[in-house]
Amino acid sequence: MRIPRLALMAGALASLLFAGTAHAATAAPAYKPVLAKNPIYKTGKLGFDTCEEPKVPSGSLDEVKGYLEVVLDCLNAAWKPKIKKAGYAFSKPSLQVITKVGTATGCGKFPEGAQAIYCPGNKKITYLLSWNLVEEPNDLILMLVLAHEYGHHVQQLTGMFKAETRYNGKNEARVLDEARRFELQAECLGGVFIGSVWHSLGRPDTDFTYLVKNGGTGLDLSAIGVKVEGWGEKTHGNAANIGHWLKSGFDTESAGGCNTWTAPKSKVSK
Repeated sequence: MRIPRLALMAGALASLLFAGTAHAATAAPAYKPVLAKNPIYKTGKLGFDTCEEPKVPSGSLDEVKGYLEVVLDCLNAAWKPKIKKAGYAFSKPSLQVITKVGTATGCGKFPEGAQAIYCPGNKKITYLLSWNLVEEPNDLILMLVLAHEYGHHVQQLTGMFKAETRYNGKNEARVLDEARRFELQAECLGGVFIGSVWHSLGRPDTDFTYLVKNGGTGLDLSAIGVKVEGWGEKTHGNAANIGHWLKSGFDTESAGGCNTWTAPKSKVSK
């Protein structure tokens, strides 16, 4: 099984990226209540326990698209009650499966090196069918990439994106800390869904533990043309922390296990 190196850059978060070095801190910065005390954290376990994965034996466009559409239906059914319970209006994201870099997404052209992106402006997930994705078409990464991007949709529906900081002279370390908390939370929310439906998938535990040990979805910052060594960790966190939050979501099966906004610096560090 390959080590996944898939970029998962939310469109709105691309504006957070700029050169520099973040400074370590012990405690979490004080973030807005919509981030740190969002009602979604108190909605309990996801409670959606069955999602029947279609087979993807050849990794063809039709097979992958069909797979993603079924899983997206599961994600919508799983999260809709929780979004509404938290007091927010629910809407489904759209899904675009593409085969070429440069396709319009609503947040600019799809970047080279990315596997999928979420555009909060039009609530659309754009997913690239590429050779590395279907190298092993039954890899759990196919589901996790979509579940991670759906995590960004949950953030959008619950008002978290509105609280995002764009760089306009603000403290660099703070902005990078925020970027990591956004991405690690999306990874955790992806883990919530997978944990909730796990027993219906009929997969060996090693399919999941492999991703935890190897930093979940992984990173490839060539998605935005950044070639600075270590940049991925600055904006997404290190592999150990990505794995930590993925497992936290899986184990708790609840958004309550994904409050990265109050986590100590050590759990969101680069």
